[in-house]
Amino acid sequence: MNRAIAIIPLAALLALIGVGVFLLTREQTRETFSEGRIGRPAPAYSLERLGGGEPVTHASREGRAYVINVFASWCTPCRAEHPELMALQAGGVDIVGVAYKDRPEATAAFLDELGNPFSAVGMDPEGRFGLELGITGAPETFVIGADGAIRAVYRGPLTPEVREQVIRPALEQAEN
Repeated sequence: MNRAIAIIPLAALLALIGVGVFLLTREQTRETFSEGRIGRPAPAYSLERLGGGEPVTHASREGRAYVINVFASWCTPCRAEHPELMALQAGGVDIVGVAYKDRPEATAAFLDELGNPFSAVGMDPEGRFGLELGITGAPETFVIGADGAIRAVYRGPLTPEVREQVIRPALEQAEN
């Protein structure tokens, strides 16, 4: 009986370690999924343009470096990163917004409220293009080189530090 009682804490400790290892391994796998696309061509896309008109396409940006930002009106971190996107746009960066699993009315209201940093917004209502990019959720930001290859991926909300230390340097390299 005493031996069984002594084994219970050991079993609980081993189970806790196992869960911790699983969570750490899962997070590393998730982190590298979209990042594993760096250097590969960005997937071709043709997305319905918010507000109508010509579709938003990869082909229309060939030969230029630009940023793709995957966002949603329902995404709280997307709201938090919005000033950083506005700062990039004010600095002349071409940003294509991809409204991930969102409705056009909600996306338009979000941009009306916070400002529109995007040169174009493509709708991805079912998340198919997001899957092609390898995202796991919004927000995610991709730097696309003039050669059409993915040059950088940032998962999560942009901050001033990320904007200046990750996105801008990647854009400078992507233009060459």
